[in-house]
Amino acid sequence: MGRIFDAIFYVITAPLRWFGRSRRFRVIAGALIVVALFFAATLWALDRFFPPANQASRVAAKLEPLPPLPPLSRPSYVIAPVAVSIDAIQRSIEASTPRNFSGQSGNPVSGLLQKADIGLTVNRGNMAVSGRAGELTVNTPLTGNLHITGQLGAAAGNLTGGVAGALGGLLGGGQLGGDLNKAIGGLAGRVLDQNVELRSQVTVRSRPEFATNWRVHPNLAAQISVADSAINIAGIRLNMAGEAKPLIEQQVNQQVANFEGRIRNDPIVEVTAREQWQKMCRSIPLGGGNTGLPALWLEMKPVRAAAAQPQIDARNVTLVIGVQAETRILAQATKPACPFPASLELVPPMENGKLVVGVPIDVPFTELNKLINAQLKGKRFPEDASAAVEVEVLRASLAAADDRLLISLRVKARERKSWFGFGAEADVDIWGRPKLDPQTQILRLTDISLAVETEAAYGLLGTAARAAMPYLQQALADNAMIDLTPFLNDAKKKIGEAMADFRQAGQGVAVDTAINSLRLNGIAFDSNTLRIIAEAEGTARISVTQLPRM
Repeated sequence: MGRIFDAIFYVITAPLRWFGRSRRFRVIAGALIVVALFFAATLWALDRFFPPANQASRVAAKLEPLPPLPPLSRPSYVIAPVAVSIDAIQRSIEASTPRNFSGQSGNPVSGLLQKADIGLTVNRGNMAVSGRAGELTVNTPLTGNLHITGQLGAAAGNLTGGVAGALGGLLGGGQLGGDLNKAIGGLAGRVLDQNVELRSQVTVRSRPEFATNWRVHPNLAAQISVADSAINIAGIRLNMAGEAKPLIEQQVNQQVANFEGRIRNDPIVEVTAREQWQKMCRSIPLGGGNTGLPALWLEMKPVRAAAAQPQIDARNVTLVIGVQAETRILAQATKPACPFPASLELVPPMENGKLVVGVPIDVPFTELNKLINAQLKGKRFPEDASAAVEVEVLRASLAAADDRLLISLRVKARERKSWFGFGAEADVDIWGRPKLDPQTQILRLTDISLAVETEAAYGLLGTAARAAMPYLQQALADNAMIDLTPFLNDAKKKIGEAMADFRQAGQGVAVDTAINSLRLNGIAFDSNTLRIIAEAEGTARISVTQLPRM
């Protein structure tokens, strides 16, 4: 027995002795090793840079190729309500409006005097701003002084002429008018210097409207009421409210006109819209990393702007502005040209605070093969341990033909109940029509059919295994799916990060944007590419708590 082992050991170690004794053997062995290494490196390079066609591609190549997918961009839009608080409007108007003003009267009542000088000085109180449906109201009290100086004219004593007659008629004629005429006649030539306190209330109403030139027209209208203010001349009290009201109206209307002009010409809406327009005009990175899909770019190109007329309530004036953009998926980052629209489109009231981003995703089948292979490789079917046969997926590939997708699986089948455990490898071609499951974010195949020729591959299996094949095929068909969750979650995250740039607003301006969901809407494919159409939905709101001086 020992001699047998010695002989076996001698034969096994013979190459080592030859390697040490024979130079020719060493050269031949070295050459064989070099050739083997070169051959292995060549095979690796060919597989790496010129991969062979997978089983799915070989099967699809026998069928008529599909027409290429047309270029596609999806409409996206954001409808952002800009809520400007009533308090912010009040503070801005308060800071922009003068506290006092003055003027001179040219009212004919001053004809009673020679060298007359009637001056008005008015101080403004604090403003109160309130809102209701469709209208903004500003109220402020005015207090002031009417200073009257001059000399009573001799003509005032003439009962039949001039102002005395007018005043007599104003007071109803008769005894009272005669007494006034006599009193004025006796005061002719006297100097008059009196002050009259004035109290007034100004109400300015505004019905703001958007204009197509990116401006806001406030449409201001002022209403003035003056309380009675009397002056005593020769014992007769005369109400000077009528003398003061034209002066106050003139000054208030001038201030209102100046204020309206400043608002009409203020470019703040256009400047802010231009800033956000440029932020939307960009490419957002998608995919890559742990998604299992290639690095892609979502190009956003704003193309249209619209606005609804302002809405007013007790707390805010809300300006609703909407922007529509074209979005598409590209393999490379781009710098799209996004000219800012010269005019603003005016539309009926829109759904406030909605953000929708259309995401058409074009993924080559070469990349999908990596994804589906990673998801299916190593899986064993069926999971029931009592089944007669077990199938392990060795690799998986994907292709398209006609209106169906093909998932081709290279599997290894083994008998479980046979003592010998016979097995064989085979290609299982699963055909089906793709259908999106929006709940699970999975692309499934429906109307499943298996290629007939694949059944012959199981001829090496036992009778029991072949009897179990229909159940096994159903298990394979039930698992013929592509899980798109990693890519969609990444897209939702990346779009949300891009929207965060809009939250970098200025002082007194808060921008709230969020992507709440990303759902699948449809698919299309040609022989080389699978197009998945998704839509991200979210919210966008802007609140303004501080305005610049107007």
